[in-house]
This record gives sequence, C-alpha cells and structure tokens, in this order.
Amino acid sequence: MAPRILTLANQKGGVGKTTTAINLATALAAIGERVLIVDLDPQGNASTGLGIDRVSREISSYDLLMAEARIADAAVMTSVPNVAIVPSTLDLLGVELQISQHNDRAFRMRDAFRQMGDFLIEGRPVSYVLIDCPPSLNLLTLNALVAADAVLVPMQCEFFALEGLSQLLQTIEQIRTTLNPRLSIQGVVMTMYDKRNNLSEQVLADVRSEMGNLVYDTVIPRNVRLSEAPSYGKPALLYDLKCAGSQAYLRLATEVIRRERQLVAA
Repeated sequence: MAPRILTLANQKGGVGKTTTAINLATALAAIGERVLIVDLDPQGNASTGLGIDRVSREISSYDLLMAEARIADAAVMTSVPNVAIVPSTLDLLGVELQISQHNDRAFRMRDAFRQMGDFLIEGRPVSYVLIDCPPSLNLLTLNALVAADAVLVPMQCEFFALEGLSQLLQTIEQIRTTLNPRLSIQGVVMTMYDKRNNLSEQVLADVRSEMGNLVYDTVIPRNVRLSEAPSYGKPALLYDLKCAGSQAYLRLATEVIRRERQLVAA
C-alpha cells in the first residue's frame, strides 16, 4: 500500500511544527510504523534534531524538487529505529526562483513520491510520510500540500493562536478544489500548553469551540525536555521517554492512527 502522507503546516513560526514532526515520527515508529520525514524547511531543524549534520546532507529535499534525485537516493536512516529522513539544505532558499516559471512547479514533491516505490525502511515499505514545512505559505508549502493526503496543523496555546488559521484553512480549501481533491485536515494539535496559565486554558477552549472535533484530544505541554532534546540530536522520546512531552506524543500517535483507520473504514 502507498504510504499516508501528512503535511505539518502553519504559516506562523515557533508553533512546534518541527518538534511535532520529529517526535510524532518517533512515536509512530515505536508502535510499529515505518516513517519517512521530509524536511522542507531551509533552516533544516528537523534534520539537525535527528542528528544529521550538514556535511552528511549530500542529497536533499532540494534535489527532489529539482527532479535531480529520487527519495531512495536522498533518504538517510536516523538513529531512531524505523525512521528515515530526507534532509534539508539552504539550497531550498533558491527553489522558488528556479522553478516558479515551470508549469509543474506545484507538483514536484507529488511526482517525487510517485517514484518512491522502491524505497524501504528495515526491508519494509514506508507507512507514513511526515513533511515538515517552513513557517510560510510559499511554494515549498504548496508542494507539500499538493503531495499530501492530509494536513496536521500544530498550533501553540498562546494569544494569537487563531490569527492566520483562517488563511491556512482557506489555502487548504483552494488546493483541495484546484490541485489536490483528496486533501483533508487530519487534525489540529495544540502545543506549548501550560496548565498553570489561565491563558492556555482559554486559548484551548477557543480553538476547540472554533474547530470542534478537528482538535486532537491530546495536548502537548510546554516541557523543558522537549526543548533540550534537539541539542543532543535526538527526539525527546529517546532523550527522556518518561517526560510529559514524550508521553503526550505517544498519545498523539495513537490518535493519528485511530483517525487514519476511521478514514479507511469510511
């Protein structure tokens, strides 16, 4: 079966997209899935957070978008069992200028996935792809949304959480009606929740009121161990499995899989 492709997108920065990509992938792998992360952010934080140093990034997501390499060429195994990553380089900063005049500029990532049939993790096909997007609605994010089956939206429990969400939802709807009719919203995950802060509780209530069942039951807490882990080139689940952040991502992974199974059953 083809892998399910989930794009993590939010045009706001600092909402936990990369932290969610790394730790959700690790949690999915821990319960038996084979996961490929595609780092589409020129900053390359997902690659760094999984211990892939810049010298090792000889083939990257840039090469996929330029149609100069296949996923099997670009993907590298990480220290996390059953998790591979297509790393990012600063070359991505120039992609928009290089392909903006091409008719297939929005379909480059989709076409790369159509050629990934021969890529295996631990000898088995990939079951989930997570695409980590930059904090903007640019051509990189457009490629990720056109290639995806569904969007997972990380959103921080802070004052301006809902600001910009309507624009993202509008973009998703436009892509669904014009470029990718199968695109849906997998869910909204609230991050950086602080139970000691009344504002966090109010924002969570507001988002649940606005988005209803699209909001996951699992809330990712503000957690020091989640922040520390990337500096060691590890997901939090390897750095400190028992911390509140790691346990939250394990619960999120079970929710994601449950929603995927409900979708298939429907």
